[in-house]
Amino acid sequence: MAGEAVVERQLDLSNILNDLVADGLLAREDANSIAGSQRNKEQSLLHPFAYIAGQRPQNASEPGKQLTIEDLTRWLSETSGLEIAHIDPLKVDVTAVTGVMSFQFARRHSILCIDASGDEIIVATTQPFATSWLPDLEQTSRKKVKRVIANPIDVGKYTVEFYSLAKSVFGAKGQTGDNRSGVTNFEQLLEIGSLKDPDAQDQHIVNIVDWLLQYAFDQRASDIHLEPRREKGKIRFRIDGVLHQVYELPDQVMTAVTSRIKILGRMNVAEKRRPQDGRVKTVTPEGNEIELRLSTLPTAFGEKLVMRIFDPEVLLRSFSDLGLSGDDLQHWEEMTNRPHGIVLVTGPTGSGKTTTLYSTLKQLSTEDVNVSTIEDPIEMVEESFNQSQVQPKIDFDFASGIRTLMRQDPDIIMVGEIRDLDTAEMAIQAALTGHLVLSTLHTNDAPTAITRLLDLGVPAHLIRVTLNGVMAQRLVRTLCHHCKEPVPTQAAEWEPLVRPWKVKSPEQLYKPVGCLECRNTGFLGRQGIYEILPVNESIKPLITADADISALRIQAMKEGMRTLRLSGAQKVGAGLTSVEEVMRVAPESGK
Repeated sequence: MAGEAVVERQLDLSNILNDLVADGLLAREDANSIAGSQRNKEQSLLHPFAYIAGQRPQNASEPGKQLTIEDLTRWLSETSGLEIAHIDPLKVDVTAVTGVMSFQFARRHSILCIDASGDEIIVATTQPFATSWLPDLEQTSRKKVKRVIANPIDVGKYTVEFYSLAKSVFGAKGQTGDNRSGVTNFEQLLEIGSLKDPDAQDQHIVNIVDWLLQYAFDQRASDIHLEPRREKGKIRFRIDGVLHQVYELPDQVMTAVTSRIKILGRMNVAEKRRPQDGRVKTVTPEGNEIELRLSTLPTAFGEKLVMRIFDPEVLLRSFSDLGLSGDDLQHWEEMTNRPHGIVLVTGPTGSGKTTTLYSTLKQLSTEDVNVSTIEDPIEMVEESFNQSQVQPKIDFDFASGIRTLMRQDPDIIMVGEIRDLDTAEMAIQAALTGHLVLSTLHTNDAPTAITRLLDLGVPAHLIRVTLNGVMAQRLVRTLCHHCKEPVPTQAAEWEPLVRPWKVKSPEQLYKPVGCLECRNTGFLGRQGIYEILPVNESIKPLITADADISALRIQAMKEGMRTLRLSGAQKVGAGLTSVEEVMRVAPESGK
């Protein structure tokens, strides 16, 4: 094994600095400055790499760039002859890796098992020239040990998180069903990010929930799924629109975790037969407030709980951040800046409709405008809006909510969704009496929103008079700018995106590759693609009781409406996403 013949030694700050200077990564004056700096007690406990990177020296081999801990980790990998490993917590079986060695053993030797699934154990180390632990581990595990180099900050962080979680799950198994959560008081504001060392006295279920939320925020998850199964419950995160399995919990622990979250969400813990909704506000370690919307559903093996994560910062995003620009942005602003009328946003669940509406309302909401909403449920609480939630139990639905709002002197009304004729009629009544109404519909594209209103029973002449326009949207994953690679354009790939337009294909496209920044998916973040149909004088005559959707679509395209796929093609041509991603998300025109 590489490095085993080297004399046993710990990495020393002064020796590392000299070696970095000799290898051309650090200037001698920077090395002398770091060596001569006074380290406090906390800094003296840091790995030498963490301390060096914290001083922010220049990388002598790359002028203008700082020497980062990633640079130092790569250098150590080359020096020691060991492979470098990037720890992806989503791919680590916490139960398996924490069973290989004790927390004290891992901490003492600055090592962490990151894979115990095969015939050999993969152990990440931050001290490649210290191997006294190796024979003991191979003897106790009865497996060959493969050492790899990993970022020392990651090793330290995940050692605490993995063992803390494993200890909490193990401790929770012994708790009775009557005392599962260990919590009797309701916490309206939940502060997270305070995971403790496994030796600390903690409440196991509280610790698991804290880890779960902190972990989801770190991984940029938009949804957390807690799914009960026969013997074990699954935890899955939706990240950039794709579900990833994160962890498995014993069934009784999953039940206790679900109960804990229901308590936080002001839900009835004893009621497990009916679906329930709730919400929780959390504060991250950085001090950011994030809201979670909770929904439970009875299933064959228990309650399934889904938490949708809403980051209030989305309200501060510009339209360009959302992917809305150029002619599309101009059409959207023209539709939403009118003093009255109806503007519809369409698309399936999870297509970004709510974010678009909230961002629009945030920009329209000024001191001289009264913005009121009726939602089911309230997605994000925003102080500049007057928000109401429907309450079916007391017959307060969308239609009655709009009726009430019209007596509240509103200027702009946002209706969560037009689901039935009563709601549609009240929205039209509001538009006819001088209000701007924004709402959503579930349709595949923009033109079919008109036929959907006709199907609900709305008279065609009222649609012609009140409808300002419709915007259909989808979310496409954007390519990771750290690792995307150019590829030649294939006409067979490009043509379906731009049909029926004759749009010249770009000379090159980009493909996803995968790196540490995007967790080897090749994608990092999402943006919207849009299909906007302004209802102008050429469109209105086509809105009849037996409207021909094909004629509507053709006329709209003549007026400049771009289909979802063509909108996606523009982002493909700009190098923001891939052809396959747009084809996956956007329906073919007319479907």
